[in-house]
Amino acid sequence: MEQLAPDVWKLNVDSNVYFLDIEPKTLIDVGPEEYKELVKSELSKVVRLEDIGRIIFTHFHLDHIGNFDLFPNAKFYAAKEEIDFFRKNPEGAVLDRGLAKKFSQVALHPLTALEGFDIIRTPGHARGAICLLYKKRGILFSGDTLFNNGIGRLDLPSSEPEKMQASLEKIKKLDYKILAPGHDY
Repeated sequence: MEQLAPDVWKLNVDSNVYFLDIEPKTLIDVGPEEYKELVKSELSKVVRLEDIGRIIFTHFHLDHIGNFDLFPNAKFYAAKEEIDFFRKNPEGAVLDRGLAKKFSQVALHPLTALEGFDIIRTPGHARGAICLLYKKRGILFSGDTLFNNGIGRLDLPSSEPEKMQASLEKIKKLDYKILAPGHDY
């Protein structure tokens, strides 16, 4: 676990999982299923898993949602567009049939507002992709829209490549100090 700010921790397990020690205790993405034990043990060093009250998904690809089942008291949020696409094409949204089936049992809530954050809709890598700007700390959680050295793939079933440039233009206009991407590439 790497501490990015007094109330923000990052766990890299191929994709990045972010823990925000705010109310309710929040995760942004939960990492791929094959890292379940590592996610459990590392997060447990800074928070009890049952104390996580909110999980926000930047998008529904398997490497970002794989450990949703570790958090028994969490409510799950994503952009309405991502939820709608998942309901129409679960396997296309998640990129894995087995995980899509398990994830379809989850109650998903559209993320419409989030106190202390700007929610930026950034379709491109995924139809319902979002970035979150944590204004108090100047941290941009960019999911797979923007990495330190590139952008997310645009050739997946849920991708909208024609919308990526407009999404990147939105991000360019934001005032942030720390980029917290979905992967460290």
